[in-house]
Amino acid sequence: MILAGDVGGTKTVLAIYAGKTQVPANPVYETRFKNADYACFETILKEFLDHTGATPQAACFGVAGTVKNRRCRITNLPWEISADEIKKSCGIPEVSLINDLKAIAVAVPHLDKGALFTLNPGKSDPLGNMAIVAPGTGLGIAFLVWTGARYRAFASEGGHTAFSPRDSREVNLLAFLTRRYGHVSFERVCSGSQLPNIYEYFLEKKIFPEPAWLKEKLAAAADRTPVIVETALKKEADICVATLDMFVHALGTITGNMAVTLLPTGGIYLGGGMPLRILKRLTQPDFLGRIADKGRFVSLCADMPVHVILDPKAALHGAAWYGFENLKFGPPAPNQ
Repeated sequence: MILAGDVGGTKTVLAIYAGKTQVPANPVYETRFKNADYACFETILKEFLDHTGATPQAACFGVAGTVKNRRCRITNLPWEISADEIKKSCGIPEVSLINDLKAIAVAVPHLDKGALFTLNPGKSDPLGNMAIVAPGTGLGIAFLVWTGARYRAFASEGGHTAFSPRDSREVNLLAFLTRRYGHVSFERVCSGSQLPNIYEYFLEKKIFPEPAWLKEKLAAAADRTPVIVETALKKEADICVATLDMFVHALGTITGNMAVTLLPTGGIYLGGGMPLRILKRLTQPDFLGRIADKGRFVSLCADMPVHVILDPKAALHGAAWYGFENLKFGPPAPNQ
């Protein structure tokens, strides 16, 4: 029996699986928690275990942050999670922490065609590297490498690489965000929590008018991102359309950067909540055009398959698969 978890910046999903064949469709228990309602992850975990009465032999949690020495400080939350402390306080014999993007990466080889939406079929190398770019609350990046026997997943913090503008409007956005943050990463531009930064840039520069009804709607919203995205997709306000356009272009740029960095000839996989939200917008040619906009490597990047992961629980399922493959049947990898 494995306890698997997806611990993100906004929500936590926990599930119990009583066998590998139950992943992903048939967990014994599964519960979603809103992180803002809890002071720490251990409180969520104990509430879940008390409610279910489960006694898992092992646990694996995909966490939204860098894992080092079996500990993680969540990037967009004031939480610190320790595998050893969980093991002790919850009585779970084996506990592993892996980066949440690594968890998605673990899931990728298990995904069937029905769990993917293909933006570019490309020319897939069946043993080639794979890349995962996932704009959700933050911007996560991971990759997979063929070892000769199976794919092995690796985490990264590539979403925090420096934002690289590609046109004059993006140069001005960079200047705007530099005054605000100092270092401007791609996460500051193409992640769900940071998309309003682009909107605020257009607002300050008065490039587009802000309709009164939109101003009122945004002021009343607990989260402005869904309002901006929905308005853009419906083409109800030019400022929202331009905001989403710039988001998509920046996402194409970072994805193209990963294409030439990681050479994912086995495929590029877009995960996280944002691609699902804006799937129709990603089918427009400018997104794939940005990925391929790499000078002498246009042909290489244009041939790379690009897919959107339709499974919203890919990180949870990846944590479960990692748990069965690396905890129950063998020792965890160093620092995992």
